[in-house]
Amino acid sequence: MTDIQNNSSTNDKVQYVTISPDMLQAQNNDDEIDLRELWNVIWSGKWIIITVTAIFAVASVLYALSLPNIYKSEALLAPADAEQQGGLAGLAGQFGGLASLAGVSLGGAKSDKTGMAIEILKSREFFARFAQKHNILPDLMAAKGWDLSSNTIIYDEELYSYDKDEWLRDMKPPRQPKPSMQEANIEFTKLFSVEQSKDSGMVNISLEHYSPYIAKQWVDWLINDINLVMKFRDKKEAERSISYLESQIGKTNIVEQKTLLFQLIEEQAKTLMFAEVRDEYVFKTIDPALVPEIKFKPKRALIVLLGIFLGVLLSVFFVLIKHLRKTFEAYSK
Repeated sequence: MTDIQNNSSTNDKVQYVTISPDMLQAQNNDDEIDLRELWNVIWSGKWIIITVTAIFAVASVLYALSLPNIYKSEALLAPADAEQQGGLAGLAGQFGGLASLAGVSLGGAKSDKTGMAIEILKSREFFARFAQKHNILPDLMAAKGWDLSSNTIIYDEELYSYDKDEWLRDMKPPRQPKPSMQEANIEFTKLFSVEQSKDSGMVNISLEHYSPYIAKQWVDWLINDINLVMKFRDKKEAERSISYLESQIGKTNIVEQKTLLFQLIEEQAKTLMFAEVRDEYVFKTIDPALVPEIKFKPKRALIVLLGIFLGVLLSVFFVLIKHLRKTFEAYSK
């Protein structure tokens, strides 16, 4: 009996609201009025919108035209054959068990020469040697454009005198007029990129510069220098390994150990041979760098479109704020 009373009291409290078609029509009319009023406000300020948008459009065009062209040169490389990856670590899989008897530590699995070469390319030490060897600081730190007709770099005369080969930068200590390698490396990393594909293992090296010829030249130099660096490292490692192994041969009378040591020396000799006869020691060029004919950036059309969009947005916002201010002042009176 109590439940029946509770249900009846609950039902008594429920109220149903019926929305008539006229009410829905009135709400739709209000929305239409709001949109119409908004359009009228924007239309009344059309000359402001047109003027501001035109100013932004002209400014964006002038800005886009003032930017110098930047060219990008890139090369596609393949990791060199695994057999030329020298060093004792590369022998671990084949001779690890026997080598342990002779007291020679071969380390773990094969070292990743490609990954190491990529990290060396990104290193500050490699860049410093690269910059000094090829004297790239003026073209890196003082260039502001490129003259197509004469194929010459345009230097910022406030920073560098090309005729006198003198840096003119006005810098506060500890920085000097001539850029340090740390400063130059920061700028270089903005222009240089090296990436390895996870799927194919191919390596892409790219570089941007005002001059397409310099961009291409630097990519070639980078590839050549990293091959030389890796070749030199492996040659030194192989020579030290051979010297050590030869000294161990005279210290043992066990035939198995001597056989192992001779095999290890033979493998190190192969490394030296590869280093001597192969110029592309760690990277093989699949698609060499070219002098680009088409600029990489700036995207002038995109800059102009963004300028126009910004002009429209700001001008409409200004017109709406102006209308709201007048409306508020009218209600205040």
